Amino acid sequence: MTLEDKRYRLPGEKLQGLIRDARARTLALISDLEDEQLEVPHRPDVNPPRWELGHVAFFFEVFFLRELGRAGSILPNGDAMYDSFHVAHGTRWALPLPDRKGTLAYMDNVLEEVTARLDGGETSARETYLAMLCTLHEDMHGEAFTYTRQTLAYPAPEWEPAPAPAGSGSFEGDVEIPGGRFMLGANDDAPFLFDNEMWAHPVDIDTFRMARAPVTNEAFAAFVDDGGYRRREWWSLEGWIAREESGREHPAYWVGDDNGWRVRQFDQVVPLPLHAPVIHVSWFEAEAYCNWAGRRLPTEAEWEMAASAEPGSDRKRRYPWGDAGPTPNLANLDSQRLGVVDVAAFAEGDSAFGCRQMLGNVWEWTASAFYPFLGYIVDYPYREYSAPWFGYQKVLKGGAWATRSRLANITYRNFFLPHRTDVLAGFRTCAK
Repeated sequence: MTLEDKRYRLPGEKLQGLIRDARARTLALISDLEDEQLEVPHRPDVNPPRWELGHVAFFFEVFFLRELGRAGSILPNGDAMYDSFHVAHGTRWALPLPDRKGTLAYMDNVLEEVTARLDGGETSARETYLAMLCTLHEDMHGEAFTYTRQTLAYPAPEWEPAPAPAGSGSFEGDVEIPGGRFMLGANDDAPFLFDNEMWAHPVDIDTFRMARAPVTNEAFAAFVDDGGYRRREWWSLEGWIAREESGREHPAYWVGDDNGWRVRQFDQVVPLPLHAPVIHVSWFEAEAYCNWAGRRLPTEAEWEMAASAEPGSDRKRRYPWGDAGPTPNLANLDSQRLGVVDVAAFAEGDSAFGCRQMLGNVWEWTASAFYPFLGYIVDYPYREYSAPWFGYQKVLKGGAWATRSRLANITYRNFFLPHRTDVLAGFRTCAK
């Protein structure tokens, strides 16, 4: 299926609104930061924020304006500065980037051209796809700006969080998911797809038992307090090497003292919320916990089946609760609450099998390595999105509290290296 074959089209006015919304969120995430806070020291787990701002605008220039016929660059040397696949991560601190004012001006210039291109009401399927690709790409970087603020101990973003949702406490126990043939991946009737979601294909899954909720801080603290980070038997070789390199004996932002565990949330150290899901843990940490607890991580196929299948039916839901999109009462998304909430919250968002919070709150590591689905073909723009990363990253599913609701759905596949602890990731377990 080519872009021209896609039936999905949105009016230009709707696309303009989505694009402006993504840009407003990006700017809100850096508006309170001083210039020096955009000039962070070189480190492997973040991008220079000023570079990242220019990059999100550059992406619109390349994958929207140029794909639709624009000749030449808006910013001289833009390609040499902002093309993430030709500008190595370690060199981004030494580039002759525009200053803050110049970067914001470049962003405005690109935005003006993009929205002008969408004037006139009707759009083609190609224009819709490219606009959505660029908007969702900016949403991803908005989430990255959010956890960069956490990494660098900056204050929380400056907006008022929504009230705490109904439902608190833990949500223990397993549900049984009947085995059978399941269609893993996305169908061609989805409104927007990334290349790695294509296409739905049959997989055979044995009956399994999955936790109703993600692992909580309280449960993970039991592993830590039992010496889990010091006991080699729970760790794979690669995981143990990563643990020794980190020098940590607890999750990345936990702080231990005489009063027990606390956690740094942005620039504040607060009591550890026991019934919230553990977050900012690596795949290796999740694997070690599972070994200690006598559990295992779900495969990607198991996770997707538990989230989307309906008992006794071949029907597959787009969201755990059905086909209607996320709303604030169904999932913790869109940075509504500026952090995680208890795992018992959002009962209305349960899957058909009774699994809770399979969208929002925390990304969930799966046991599966990130590989293409059968029949994967690189025939869409942004060929570098998936193909360079196949084979050595791990699949995450579900979305986190800072993920935009327009991005989160059951077939969406996130992927990161297994040692990463900066991303908003937790996990749930299955019985062995």
